Formats: sequence, structure tokens, C-alpha cells
Amino acid sequence: MADTSKPRKSPHPLAKPRPPARKPAAKRPLPAGEQFFTPGSTGFRRAVEQRSATVLVFLHQLPRWVVPVLLVVLLLVGFAVADWRGGLAVLPVFGFVAWLAYMSWPSLRPGGRLLRVALGTFLLLVALTRFGVI
Repeated sequence: MADTSKPRKSPHPLAKPRPPARKPAAKRPLPAGEQFFTPGSTGFRRAVEQRSATVLVFLHQLPRWVVPVLLVVLLLVGFAVADWRGGLAVLPVFGFVAWLAYMSWPSLRPGGRLLRVALGTFLLLVALTRFGVI
């Protein structure tokens, strides 16, 4: 009996070999830096920095697009919904911006500080208008 099966084709000479099975993706390493905490900080600032370290590491391990997309969606909901639900959507954005402003405050120049205060004030005013306070 003759073999009627098709002969196997050899792979194309330029074809790349298949990579081995992928290992689970390793988490992103923390960026290199001189200090994780503000040098010489004491009291409340040191406590906030120590508690924030866990949150910062968690946020760093997320895909890069998650936090900005979530903040933009919340902000758009806050702009679109003109009642208290819009105010509730803006409050986490305000809290995140205020927290990052506090964490970065010692390393900012006056222009950066002014921009952060202006953004925080704007977000707070948006939230207050949605709650009907202003």
C-alpha cells in the first residue's frame, strides 16, 4: 500500500523557532532612586510616607495604564453628572492628587507647588458644586 499522506514541509528558512512556554510575568522592579523617604523627615510626614510606601509599591505593580484611565473615567463622570454622584466621582481624584502633591511637596519648585494647589482647588470646587454647596 502506498503512503497517501502528504509529505511534511520543512519550515521556512527564515521562520523563527517557537519560544518555550512563557513563565509567569515577573512584577516590575522598583525604579532606582537615592531615597524612598524624605531625608530628615519626622512626625506626621514620616508616618504618612511609611504608610504610603505600601500603596506606592502596589500602584507601581499595576499595569501602567490602570491608574490614569481610572482617574480620567472618574473625572469625566464627575463632569458629566451634575448631582451628588458626580461629586462622589471627583472626590477620589481629588484625594489622589492631594496625596501625590503632599508626597512630592519637598522636591517641588514654587511653580510646581502652585500648579498642584491650583489643581487641588479646582477639583475641590468641582466636587463642592456637584454637592450643591457652592
